[in-house]
Amino acid sequence: MPVSPDYRPEPRFFDLGADYADAVQAADFPQTILRFRNDRAAAEVGLEGLSEAKWIAAFGRFEPLPGQPGPIAMRYHGHQFRHYNPDLGDGRGFLAAQMRAQATSDRVASDSAQGRLLDLGTKGSGQTPWSRGGDGRLTLKGGVREVLAATMLEAQGVPTSRAFSLIETGEALERGDEPSPTRSAVLVRLSHSHVRFGTFQRAAYLGRKDQIEALIEHVRSLYHPGVAAGDAPALLTAIVESSAKLTARWIAAGFVHGVLNTDNLNVTGESFDYGPWRFLPEYDPAFTAAYFDQTGLYAFARQPEAVFWNLTQLAGCLKLVAEVEPLADALNGFGPAYIRELRAAFLMRLGVHSLGEAADQRLVDTTLALLREGRAALRWEPLFFDWFGGFASSARALSGPRAKLYQGEAFDAFRFALMEHEPDRIERLEHPMFAAREPEEMLIDEVEAIWAAVADADDWAPFQAKLDRLEAARLAWGFTA
Repeated sequence: MPVSPDYRPEPRFFDLGADYADAVQAADFPQTILRFRNDRAAAEVGLEGLSEAKWIAAFGRFEPLPGQPGPIAMRYHGHQFRHYNPDLGDGRGFLAAQMRAQATSDRVASDSAQGRLLDLGTKGSGQTPWSRGGDGRLTLKGGVREVLAATMLEAQGVPTSRAFSLIETGEALERGDEPSPTRSAVLVRLSHSHVRFGTFQRAAYLGRKDQIEALIEHVRSLYHPGVAAGDAPALLTAIVESSAKLTARWIAAGFVHGVLNTDNLNVTGESFDYGPWRFLPEYDPAFTAAYFDQTGLYAFARQPEAVFWNLTQLAGCLKLVAEVEPLADALNGFGPAYIRELRAAFLMRLGVHSLGEAADQRLVDTTLALLREGRAALRWEPLFFDWFGGFASSARALSGPRAKLYQGEAFDAFRFALMEHEPDRIERLEHPMFAAREPEEMLIDEVEAIWAAVADADDWAPFQAKLDRLEAARLAWGFTA
């Protein structure tokens, strides 16, 4: 299978051995119909030149890419809604390949120059030793939803896995939480590590200090190379800081992950595995994404708490090899890091420069107060769209569809705080997207309408049109994760 001459296979996680994963085979699907391929992401790993037939061979039948061993299902444990489960692992997915990022014109130079190690991981690729009686499959609807979530989050500057491939597989699946039988698919995502907090938890559960040490060196050397060998507290600090940034970016995006279990957070602070996600229809701290989250454990405003709780579980695993006090110090850095990153995230979303901690915090506080007052009439995303670029957008915002909302004490406080901040890259406002009256949102009614077109008429046009608009939004915002 020809790939870019710069392609460098590097199966690093595979080298850890059988204590961490199991060799598996992909299911033999009755059909392989390509529904989505991400050539922009493929270019980053030298695979954009694959023909459709070779793409399907690689990501529908999972013939190994050159230099890559066969797929492995990763072993891990996890807290699910804070109940420990030692019977987890990749139950319907596997790690298919690992390779270094290449420099592309579309990626930030410093990011690509680092040659990040990236994973091609699957969802819905068949049963594994960790399937626990499940069929190992993914619904086509679930695949469509994950593509939409990842694409929206990337456009908003959230560190996220990228949907790489979606192939319909021709099986009729029975599910208890949606109309059945339903169509099936296999998804491939491109991620910066699939090493979960739960990967460490499994080693700790087994009392395997040697495995903890091996994981620390693996994660340190590949994902946090600034950390000295064997320095578990410094590694935890790096993971705390990247997790704080991720959480702040979720909040600024109005995003609710839905299932912030320890097996759904990884060591690079990159979001992945989108199941019952939602974007806020309006400001609502108690908004939940999962119908089964009846206590609101993972509600919108509780996500920082959830991430911190999960980090404490990771720290507990590292006690096998490090003293408690420096680990506690690392954990205590989460709160300040989160507040700092939240200020940066809101400034990024409003397209303005920092003016210092006090002024930046005032802008965050007044933005939230205005969103709280505006609720359903204002929604979440439109405020950031209307006022992107700071006060340079005042004429556009005050003549737009929400002009009547921009008055009163809450707005006056927001306007004053915004006026203090200079626009960042004001030329972005010249993008045609900002001439539209409404922003690109990803609310559940639109998601369901996109799926209904596929389910009822096999009409993929709304899906593709949404992806095209999100790509335009990504370029317009110009955010980086």
